[in-house]
Amino acid sequence: MNILIAMDESENALRAVEYLAKYFTSDHRVTLFHVMVDSQAICNLSSPELTPYFLAQQAGLCTLDDKKKELVQKALEQARDVLVKTGFAEKNITLKIQSRKKGISKDIAEEAQQGYDTLIMGRRGLSGIEEFFLGGVSHKVLSLAKSISVILVR
Repeated sequence: MNILIAMDESENALRAVEYLAKYFTSDHRVTLFHVMVDSQAICNLSSPELTPYFLAQQAGLCTLDDKKKELVQKALEQARDVLVKTGFAEKNITLKIQSRKKGISKDIAEEAQQGYDTLIMGRRGLSGIEEFFLGGVSHKVLSLAKSISVILVR
């Protein structure tokens, strides 16, 4: 069985990994998947028309982008370690970071269609009313995912 876990650096994502480790057998193949918002285009902007304020903020934004990548990589490695400690073979665990193409929810749903049997993801801590009005990645993925079981962990 192929399992996709949609990851970010949140505790909800780690709970999804812990859920997998607790309720699934360790012979499954697991992909820990993250969609990275690509702000590289902003980091590479260079034009005389750019305002001094934008240019001053640009460096800070790009530094935050690098930090975000580090945090995501660390979260994926931590998730892998949790699975390995509970008996999953490291060779059956794939870490995959993809740049955003169509949108985080759409990209997760499209990845889930690539031969996975189950998608597991953490649910953000929105209240029912907030999620109804604002939506959320998990809610959108649920509506987009076809022919795959989706497990939301809270």
